[in-house]
Amino acid sequence: MASDSELSETASAFEELRQLVGHLGEELVAFRRRALQAEARVKAFDASAGSVRTSPERVEKLERENAELRKRLETARSRTRQMLDRVRFLRQQHEGATR
Repeated sequence: MASDSELSETASAFEELRQLVGHLGEELVAFRRRALQAEARVKAFDASAGSVRTSPERVEKLERENAELRKRLETARSRTRQMLDRVRFLRQQHEGATR
């Protein structure tokens, strides 16, 4: 037969185990709730992203437009540099003439 100290240790161990299982259950509930929230966010994201998708033809058209705009921008930069060079030259000519 078990002694009082053995029974006390068993009861204590059983109580500790009961508390651990209780905490584990609470954590499981929290993880489940977080998983459900994450799944809902993913579904919402997929639904909103579905309406944003573009066709490959549209992407190709946008890429061509982008390339054309880059060319135009580089042309404008070049012309701007040329105009700045002319303005600097004219300013130097003017300053040299007034001295």
